[in-house]
Amino acid sequence: MNAELASLADVLDAAVVIIHDVEGRILHWTSGCERLYGYPRSEAVGERVHDLLDTRYPVERAEIVATLAERGAWQGELDHRARDGSRLSVQSLWTTRQSADGATNAVLQNNHDVTSLRRTQAELAAREAHLSSILATVPDAMIVSDDHGVITSFSAGATALFGYSPDEIVGRNVKVLMPGPYRDDHSTYMDNYLRTGEARIIGYGRLVQAVTKDGKIFPVELAIGEATGAGRRIFTGFIRDLSSRQKMEQELRQAQKMDAIGQLTGGVAHDFNNILTAIIANLELLAPMLEDPDHRELAREAQGAAQDGSKLAAQLLAFARRQPLNPKPTDVGRHVAGFAEMLRRTLGEAVALELSVPTEALLAVVDGAQLQNAVLNLAINARDAMPRGGRLAVEISQVRLDPDYAQMYPEVRTGRYVLVTVTDTGSGMTEEVRRKAFDPFFTTKPVGSGTGLGLSMVYGFVKQSGGHIQLYSESGHGTSVRIYLPYAESAEPEAGPSRARPPELPKGSETILLVEDDPRLRRVLSRRLRSLGYAVVEADNGAQAMAELVARPEIALIFTDMVMPGGMTGLELAQAAVAMKPSVKILFTSGYAEPAIARLGLSSGAWLKKPYTADELAEKVREVLRQGG
Repeated sequence: MNAELASLADVLDAAVVIIHDVEGRILHWTSGCERLYGYPRSEAVGERVHDLLDTRYPVERAEIVATLAERGAWQGELDHRARDGSRLSVQSLWTTRQSADGATNAVLQNNHDVTSLRRTQAELAAREAHLSSILATVPDAMIVSDDHGVITSFSAGATALFGYSPDEIVGRNVKVLMPGPYRDDHSTYMDNYLRTGEARIIGYGRLVQAVTKDGKIFPVELAIGEATGAGRRIFTGFIRDLSSRQKMEQELRQAQKMDAIGQLTGGVAHDFNNILTAIIANLELLAPMLEDPDHRELAREAQGAAQDGSKLAAQLLAFARRQPLNPKPTDVGRHVAGFAEMLRRTLGEAVALELSVPTEALLAVVDGAQLQNAVLNLAINARDAMPRGGRLAVEISQVRLDPDYAQMYPEVRTGRYVLVTVTDTGSGMTEEVRRKAFDPFFTTKPVGSGTGLGLSMVYGFVKQSGGHIQLYSESGHGTSVRIYLPYAESAEPEAGPSRARPPELPKGSETILLVEDDPRLRRVLSRRLRSLGYAVVEADNGAQAMAELVARPEIALIFTDMVMPGGMTGLELAQAAVAMKPSVKILFTSGYAEPAIARLGLSSGAWLKKPYTADELAEKVREVLRQGG
């Protein structure tokens, strides 16, 4: 090496500089190279640099040499291996020293170690990829913003929730996602927080409202975290949509309210039935004694009013889910089609009926008569909502309610249902009216035009049938009621025709134990049973009834109310009586639905629904006494 090159090498000794010829043979190796690569100068000089350092070029080495010959310089990033085997990334600048005739004497390679920089960049890229994966997969919406509220990241969940794509929203202020008054308060709050550190949201969870791209306002739970990076504050907000949860809570509160009202309504109906039973029985006993035609007419009017009262009680029991039902597998489409003509007459000429029934049988476990009443009630409501005419559509279909649906409505069981959808084009309901639509006695009709029990009766029938009901309505856009009935796999044969009632009331001479806590009702029932030839022993509670059963072995039948004071129900009395005297017959009476013991088939059990007539009582008592005889 000539003196000029040696002098240049001394100046550059502290730097990572390699001087080599065009073939790559090392001519000079600085102390900076010794520190970086670990090879002493004695081992490096004379070696080919690309062999010594196992160089990995970004392009072919021949291409680099050609560039040097043409331009006198080349720059790029190389990958070297140090003496200890570690790989290093270096930013390398090559320049040539040329002779007077243009020939290259030597190549000066100035290397700068960028290994730490590349490692940091790789880590940063990995973190960015991780953040991107979080933004793409986190179920809640995640939004990152700076201390001025400018959005820097917007997750896929946020896009789904708010309707903005990242390209649309990144760079805009988060206030665009806030409705008033939150939008107006945001800047003031952030300025105060940055100035004083007083936090009202950051670090805490809070229930607020948000607004979508199309202007829909909805409730959210907002949690904000803070971090500092590169001397700047970064805020990360997690937003959870509460619309479904609030709807579930609202539905649960509504269900609890309806259950409470149902308990009250059922109790009122039970007591009402007791009163009606006494009234009807006394009128039936009184009527034959009246000789004056006007008096007999008054008795008939009173009996008719009492019968109307019993219908009202039945509606109350339907809402309370305690009406007597006779559920059986029923082809819902065929059943509804069977009373379509009745529907058309009910709707009148101004309302067009559209009936959509599938060709295949869709069987639901349901009381067909009560289903008919429910659809008729809905049709009447729809007709009244379309005074100028319109269209009523009744559609029968099959659906499956999945776990996602059941999460929204906790009382719903998953599985297959037959769906009866009744939709009208009427005036619809406001949100306030829709929320109260199933409440008993609630009506928007004028005084005297309705009892307010129609929809509540439908609601109770569906719930008692193990189904589900939903009402959708908007003011001015009509109403749609969806009734989900439990699906049945196969049909059972229809019951045969009931036998004709004999012209005279059947009588007997057996001894009957009458158990009734209402003294007025007990007196009239005792008189009625004696008029049929029976001997009657009376008791007003279960304990007294058991004592009478012990004292009077001739008792052949116990006629007992299901609901009694004194700590023993009619069911418990029946079980104790049958255990003591297996031959005794049991006849239950109730204003509620059919008692469980009768449904379960206790061999000596039967039941009679309040209120009942004299002939119904005579028939049932004789029927039970004949069992096993």
